[in-house]
Amino acid sequence: MEKIRWGIMGAANIAKKQLIPAITRARNAEVTAIATGSDPEKAAQLADQFEIEKAYDSYEQLLEDEDIDAVYIPLPNHLHKEWTIKAAEKGKHILCEKPLGLSVKEVEEMEAAALNHGVLLMEAFMYYFHPQHDRVKEIIASGEIGQVKYMRASHSFLLPEEKRKTNIRADKEKGGGSIYDVGCYGVHAIRNVLEDEPDKVVVHSTVDEHYGIESTSVGYFTFTDGKRAVMESSFDMTNKNEYEIIGTKGKILVPRAFRPDVEGGQGLVQVTVGDIFRTESISGDQYRFEVEHLSEAIFNEDDNVVHTLGNTMDNMRVLEACYRSIAQGEEVDC
Repeated sequence: MEKIRWGIMGAANIAKKQLIPAITRARNAEVTAIATGSDPEKAAQLADQFEIEKAYDSYEQLLEDEDIDAVYIPLPNHLHKEWTIKAAEKGKHILCEKPLGLSVKEVEEMEAAALNHGVLLMEAFMYYFHPQHDRVKEIIASGEIGQVKYMRASHSFLLPEEKRKTNIRADKEKGGGSIYDVGCYGVHAIRNVLEDEPDKVVVHSTVDEHYGIESTSVGYFTFTDGKRAVMESSFDMTNKNEYEIIGTKGKILVPRAFRPDVEGGQGLVQVTVGDIFRTESISGDQYRFEVEHLSEAIFNEDDNVVHTLGNTMDNMRVLEACYRSIAQGEEVDC
């Protein structure tokens, strides 16, 4: 079948380890070009490794290629807006890594560019495409765990001190910090699973005195109906990627919430009601599903992608509120 032709802008690990292989697995997509901004040899090496037809010395050259339908942008956070807008101006559809922008204003500018140039733009929250989350929402809707009262979403990994000097995640000027990197997943999951928007938030953070980023943050959210939620993000502790929902009758734990791909795509949904416990195993190829969904929308000229820019905008508003709470040292409106 005909396939959407993708160009990869950059040689980030997520592109090499996840997205390029996922596009290769996709039924309706293929990688036809890759570009690096500072290391042409690396582009050539990746093109050879993945049997990609074209390797470019610059992102500009890739965007000029009329044989490319869509681009994937895994660049550092502070470059997302610039290259998304440039890609839109060249008529390329765009899958851009999370967070799409570093502020609501940036996301608004990126959305305007996509609309003005008639291209699709989707933020790459790959976890959203794993079917385990729809199953969680089904269980909640069934009433099995009763009325939801609380949710906790945690995402962390250890970024050792000796690696922070050269890691963009610890570079404040490039959009570093644990909330932008992993906390955004927790915020997104809380909004997605609860299908509700938080009203207020207060965030307590540990600030890395050398780099000025918040390296650990805990955000406490309240909702207008009385629900509460907690987001935990950190570069200071071991790997954790899970969320838990607690209701009046039972609870649900999703221990592989954001990275089931490292477990062969096997997600787990663990339900406890009284003395009864069960585990449901749910398989899914979240990166491939993400690519196939956007590729299909491009084919169909359908702007109704399931992960909408409205969703992205709402998530960005909450992330902004988190950072505003840190700066002001108090609870703020979301």
